[in-house]
Amino acid sequence: MERSEVLTPAYQADVVTSGVSWGAVIGGAFVIAALALIMLALGAGFGLSVISPWSNVGASAFEFGTLGIIWLIVTQIVASSMGGYLTGRLRTRWQSVHGDEVHFRDTANGFLAWAVALVVTVAFLASAATTMAGGAAREVAPSRASGEGDERAGTAYFVDRLFRSDHPGAANEATATVRAEAGRILARSVAQKEASGTDDSYLAQLVAAKTGLKQTDAERRVTETILEARQTVDRLRSVTARVLLWTFLALLMGAFSASFAATAGGRQRDHVQVI
Repeated sequence: MERSEVLTPAYQADVVTSGVSWGAVIGGAFVIAALALIMLALGAGFGLSVISPWSNVGASAFEFGTLGIIWLIVTQIVASSMGGYLTGRLRTRWQSVHGDEVHFRDTANGFLAWAVALVVTVAFLASAATTMAGGAAREVAPSRASGEGDERAGTAYFVDRLFRSDHPGAANEATATVRAEAGRILARSVAQKEASGTDDSYLAQLVAAKTGLKQTDAERRVTETILEARQTVDRLRSVTARVLLWTFLALLMGAFSASFAATAGGRQRDHVQVI
């Protein structure tokens, strides 16, 4: 006798029934993505309102960053909980399935809704960023063709500082070629942990020749500029690492919230009485 002949009708019905309610998952995912974008826009609006161009007025950079992280966590919890709950309430009802299996399926559906929402949101933001980057590239193209865009954005300020003249009224004699070369040397010096004596000496000679400073003063300016540029890069790396860590924790909270809310919505879905 074949195995299929001894299976009960309830077991056969469960075999052909999918454990994933894709309609509910996709609907919950769009809810999560929409609410997340709305709350992020709201948070950005409030953030801009507390920033002041005047010193000692409004929120500081540290306070603004802390509030941004807190708002990101709140956004993930609220949006994921709402989308996960709707995923659980809108899923199909599984007949003759053990309660533990129902709990697992609800958890999995909530997690899938959160994952789909995350992929959709990242794809949307990436597309928007690509569009804006393309527009910026088209605007910068003419300046690059004339040699004005050769300096890296991260070192442009420090190159300006190197060739800053003690007489602001005088014309800057540093040509675009010299500034581009200085920018490349500065970027390499900042990237390396140990300074290159040859590059630093040559850079000091360029600064002395174009600004009229004495060689000792030019060397001191080069040393101070490289040190400050390295400190700036280190601070940027620290901030980036901290932001990525808190973003990971916020997304983890969002995944948990969506999964837990889906189980709550699924329980209420199963208790609905058919009229």
